[in-house]
Amino acid sequence: MTRAIAATGLVKSFGGARVLDGLDLTVHRGEVHGLLGPNGAGKTTLIRILLGLTRADGGTARLLGGDPWADAPALHRHVAYVPGDVTLWPGLTGGEVIDVIGALRGGLDGDRRNELIGRFDLDPRERCRNYPPAERRKVALVAALASDAELLVLDEPALGLDPVMERTFRRVVLEEQARANRTFLLSSHILSEVDALCDGVSIIRDGRTVESGVLAEMRLGARTSISAQLLGRPFALAHMTGVHNVTVRNNHVECDVDHDSIEKLMSYLASVGIRDLVSREPTLEELFLRHYGAHRPRRPRPRPDRAPAH
Repeated sequence: MTRAIAATGLVKSFGGARVLDGLDLTVHRGEVHGLLGPNGAGKTTLIRILLGLTRADGGTARLLGGDPWADAPALHRHVAYVPGDVTLWPGLTGGEVIDVIGALRGGLDGDRRNELIGRFDLDPRERCRNYPPAERRKVALVAALASDAELLVLDEPALGLDPVMERTFRRVVLEEQARANRTFLLSSHILSEVDALCDGVSIIRDGRTVESGVLAEMRLGARTSISAQLLGRPFALAHMTGVHNVTVRNNHVECDVDHDSIEKLMSYLASVGIRDLVSREPTLEELFLRHYGAHRPRRPRPRPDRAPAH
């Protein structure tokens, strides 16, 4: 079994409004997979279905080979979850919460627990009622990362963390992926975080997956940005097939080029004479904005066929 998560055609409605509208998702074992989409796209509903907290109205989902709804108690022993809004027992200390959560899975690696507490600069003796939101998130992250869970589902894991702690979080995730071949599903609005961590990405819009795949391959299928200082004027550039958004100022040119037209463009620029050239792959933000641009996602639309209650 190479897939940690396999979802096909997931449908979910609330009060006649369809939130998931045939969503597909595949996450391979050992992968860090990013889940992208603004508020209202359906990410949280998807996560709740995968965790067996909500039942889908249609479609199929498999988590670590099991049914998230029917096999939830057994699957939860192998899954760690950090929600977007972390709520802890106010009367317990951070260390006690970590240990309680760990005990639900049969215990934690004590050395790993203490190492992570130090790396995240967390005071485990403080009562949770006194923690600000960022410290509560650290408690949840330590509890998840110190476990032996095969799959870690992290919803906005770096939300509120300062830049130093964000960097620590990224390092720990990559170490865990390499050390134990653990699988991560990471939902985040911080595109730089997803870009730095994720092998694969799924972009969700209006309850559907509009693009999914290996990030490096997604970049290959997108346009490359070129900025070049030339020895002469590139008069023919604006009419070249596969070249877009051309701007020429004196002998300086900027443009975007389709992947299969790069060689042709380079040959033409070389014939004009290249003084300096910078080539840049599309950023994750640019890949994301291809599907959203300046438009906000629509609100879940009402359906005449109300979903059955579960």
